Amino acid sequence: MISKNIYITALALLGVIFSAKSQDLLTKKEAVSIALENNFDIRTADNNVSIAENNASIENSGYLPTLSANGNANYSRSDTKTTYPNDSVTDLKGAPIISYGASVGINYTLFDGTARGYAFKQLKENYRLSELQARLVIENSLLNLFNTYYGIARLTQNVTTQKQSLNISRERLTRARYSFDYGQNTQLDVLNAEVDYNTDSISYLTLTQQLENEKRNLNLLLGRDVNSSFSVDTTLVYASGLDKEELMDKARSSNVNILQEQSALQNAEYDLRITGARSIPKLGLSASYGLSYSDRGQTFFWNTQRQLGPSIGASLTWNIYDGGLTSTRKQNAKIALENQQISADQTRMEVERNVSNAWTVYQTALFVLEAERTNLATNQRNFSRTQEQYTLGQVTSIEFRQAQLNLLNAQLNFNQAKYSAKIAELALLQFSGDLLEAEF
Repeated sequence: MISKNIYITALALLGVIFSAKSQDLLTKKEAVSIALENNFDIRTADNNVSIAENNASIENSGYLPTLSANGNANYSRSDTKTTYPNDSVTDLKGAPIISYGASVGINYTLFDGTARGYAFKQLKENYRLSELQARLVIENSLLNLFNTYYGIARLTQNVTTQKQSLNISRERLTRARYSFDYGQNTQLDVLNAEVDYNTDSISYLTLTQQLENEKRNLNLLLGRDVNSSFSVDTTLVYASGLDKEELMDKARSSNVNILQEQSALQNAEYDLRITGARSIPKLGLSASYGLSYSDRGQTFFWNTQRQLGPSIGASLTWNIYDGGLTSTRKQNAKIALENQQISADQTRMEVERNVSNAWTVYQTALFVLEAERTNLATNQRNFSRTQEQYTLGQVTSIEFRQAQLNLLNAQLNFNQAKYSAKIAELALLQFSGDLLEAEF
């Protein structure tokens, strides 16, 4: 039998550790705002979008000319012996030779078939694809966020429910002790009450620990101090009027996975066109303005030479035959395009399956929610009657305990059903492409 001192100590411990704390309310809107700003995956995805945006700029397209400047200078001394046609000889010791030059040139590809144009379109498509990838990261992060947020809300209500049950067990234990002191029941009744109270205390401690751990998980998702203290909004708003066929149509046009496949398919078409353009002649233009000067002393017929002026040029390159390399690349590009079409078809079918499965899960969750709501009301009425009869001594402590456990389980199951239905709703909206417009 647990001593009275231990019993009092346990009560004090629970009061110290789990007393109500002043915690800031973290609303759903605030959680989303913090996640969009701080979440590590979202920040990485945003950076990838910025990289793709830079790559899709005109500066990276090949449409702009290139401008370059060059300069050189040389100095040397050497012994030079020169024999001229008239057999005269010039013999110079340590004759200096000086030369220097500078030029500015511009090059521009005037025409390269269609390769440059399609390459630029591909860069823009890659930018769009990166935005879709970022959207997928955001959707997954938000779904994960609310899985955790609603998990905290459920555990918060479970802790409250378990504490209410613990209070009932404490009152029963107090009643059993008084009754035993006045000879109205046996020591066995006290022992049973103590065991049940200890069981409920352990369950309360365990739930509170789970709640604190889940809060740390949410803080990590929010990219902030994992030990930040907060409470959550436990209210729920469910979507109304959802229709399976409408959701399926939206999924075919708005699901992020389908949109990514369409973008990848467009890029595969660009690859094929870029490969085909390799056999088209390319025309380039160039212009430069330069200065060159050399001073060879008396080692040649002339002492100095100076050149200054512009020059222009044009080049034509035509890959007439490259050993079949272009042909092979073109064949492979066609196969890659076909594979991408297969992948797009597969993704579309997978999304349709996912919507159907998610709809079934959602409908089942709504049914379970209403069933658990009814079950909870029934158990509340049953416990109220049993409690009255227990007070009057008309039912045993075992029967009272069973009614108490039935009510506790009904409350916990109802809490689970509430948040499971909301999570099922959000998963369904993600598949249909509506998650970012959902009411959380």
